[in-house]
This record gives sequence, C-alpha cells and structure tokens, in this order.
Amino acid sequence: MRMRVWAWILSALLLLTWAGKGLAEPLEEDPPFSLDCASAILLEPESGQVIFEKDADAKRPVASIVKMMTILLAFEAMESGRVSPEEMVTVSATAAGMGGSQVLLDVGEQQPFSTLVMCAIVASANDAAVALGEHMYGSVQLAVARMNERAAQLGMRDTRFVNCTGLPAEGQYSTARDVARMAAELFRHPGYFDYSEIWLDELQHPDGRVTMLTNTNRLIRLYDGCDGGKTGSTSEAGYCIAATAKRQNMRLVAVILGSSSGKVRFSTAAQALDHGFANYRVYPVAEKGTLLRESLPVTGGAEDIVRLRLENGLSLLMRKGEESAVDLRANLPESLAAPVREGETVGSVDVVRDGRVIATVPVAAASDVERSGLSDGLRRVLEKWVYR
Repeated sequence: MRMRVWAWILSALLLLTWAGKGLAEPLEEDPPFSLDCASAILLEPESGQVIFEKDADAKRPVASIVKMMTILLAFEAMESGRVSPEEMVTVSATAAGMGGSQVLLDVGEQQPFSTLVMCAIVASANDAAVALGEHMYGSVQLAVARMNERAAQLGMRDTRFVNCTGLPAEGQYSTARDVARMAAELFRHPGYFDYSEIWLDELQHPDGRVTMLTNTNRLIRLYDGCDGGKTGSTSEAGYCIAATAKRQNMRLVAVILGSSSGKVRFSTAAQALDHGFANYRVYPVAEKGTLLRESLPVTGGAEDIVRLRLENGLSLLMRKGEESAVDLRANLPESLAAPVREGETVGSVDVVRDGRVIATVPVAAASDVERSGLSDGLRRVLEKWVYR
C-alpha cells in the first residue's frame, strides 16, 4: 500500500466521529474477577465489542430471558404498523393456563396489546407473552417459528426457541453471546424503555380485579444507570439476567447465566457493569458516508479517478488512557477498472490493537465512473495538450 494512501486514511479516521460494528473478540482475555455463574458476557452494544466473557458460547437454558425475543417481535410489529398498541387482544385458554410468573389473565379477557407488552417486560408474565405471540402470528407454533427466524437474522447461531416464555422445554437453549445480541437489538427500540423502567404498576382486569406488578429486575432500582433488562430463573437454568445500564454516552449490556441465587445474579451483573464503566469509554472514530481525502485511479473510465467514502461508521470501546495503542491497516487496490458504481465496496480499513483486528470499516466508491468512450478520450487529449 502506498504511503500517501496510509496518510489520508489515518488523517481521515482520526478527524471523524462514528457509530458502527466492531468484532466480538473480547478486549480482556479473562474475566477480571471470579464469576459465580455458568456463563457471562459484558459488551458495548453499538460497536458490538466484548469487554470480557466466560463460556459465552455454551448452550444452556435461559429461562424467561426467552421472552426478550417475544418482546422484540412485539415492538417491531408496533413500529411497522402491523399491530396497533391500542388494539385489543383476546386471551386464549392456552395463554390463561400458563404456569409460573403471570398476571392472572382470564380466558376471554381483553387487554390492549401495549398493556400485555408492559406485563411481559415488568412482571415477566407468561400468560401475557403467550397472548402476544398468538395475537401476532395466530398460534404459539407460528410465533415460535418467527422467533427462530428472527434469531437467525440476528446471527444467533446457537439458539433454538420452543416456546414464547422460557418455561422448561426440551431442545430450548441459547448462549450468553446470543442473548447479548438479542438484548442489544431490543434496546435499540426507544419505546422499550417506556416500560422497562417501571418499578411498580398495576393491571386492571375487566371484572374489576387488580393485579399488582413489580419489576423482576431489581437493578432498575438499585443500580445507577440501569434502565432495562430481563431476568429468568428455573431449576435447570439457574438464575439469569440480561441487564443494561447507560452512563453519559456509553451503554453496556451484561449477561449472566446460571448463577446460584437471585442475589448473586444481580450482584455479579452489577460488578460486571461497574468494571466496564470504570475502565472503558467509547471513542468516536469515523462517520458513515464521510469522503476520504484522496481517490483511487480508474483504468478505462470516463473519469481518471473515483472518490472514496466510509460505508459504515465506527465507535471504538477502549480502555481509558490507551487510545494511542490503535493502529490502522488499509486494504485497498492500487486502481479500479471501469465501470465503477456508487456504493460499490472497493476495500476496507482494519482497526488493529495489540496485533489483533478489532474492527473493519468498508470503503466504497462515492460516485459512478462509466467506461470511457471516444469523446472521453478526445476530451483528455484536448485537456492535456491544448488547454493551458
């Protein structure tokens, strides 16, 4: 790679701001403290960068954390307009018959869709989750099929859903890494936080009964900056939590699976989040669509060069005080052959720390360059030999 290309890439990236996708390789080889759980992961969701992990790809039951996918699909349905938050949901016998945590819905009871979403988030209600799945897709079976389809789209390769609730079921499993992917996607929906921060509420039933709701995520009340997450516990899954907290401009997600008690689950998640906020910060690096300072030659084109732009943005999660440890590695050709199409990926820039690639930024053509014709050749001759 030519040194001048290195120069403009370096200067361009250091001047810009960004928010993109990093790699999942952890920044710390081992957890910084002992973890009383089967598996765990701590990451920054915008970049996807993992701070530390423990057996993050081990398949295991995750209890009611499964409901996060049901809730994610509910928000996607509302935001797309396929389901109205106000439309009434009729509770089936299947939904009303769910055991475990519930809000005591009756067969035939009607509740607004958004109210059932709130019940699933705050109270981890199995009956509400099943009612949501049936209303969106017609049956639990079809809802589960969509849950698995959405998981595949999110890259959750080690996850299989069998129900909408997380109640024990043969063949249902996930991993800390997949749960973190699912949680990060859910937390991108601003409407989620309208419900996740509720500590106490109540559900009014049509017959006049009232069910009191208490948030199962105690970190909402006890941890500074915690505004969302999902708990779960069964005898086979142990005590689990996917929790998120935001301080200043940085959000973190901690997933703890298979803890020995509810108290340990919360304290371990809080300890993980404390470590992240104390030692890391987000450094903006580059903004999507930014034009780079130089261009690439084009052979056989109507134009001699094509400008380049960053096709994604990038924010790097870095340990405080180690900003200078980042290097940049350009992967660009010496030239391009016409035709070149705007938006066509022509190369990339690797962000390297300690010899490891921690993020990659695609580089794309910023405009079209067509093949040259006779008129283009004559114009070049005139520009070179006639015009002064």
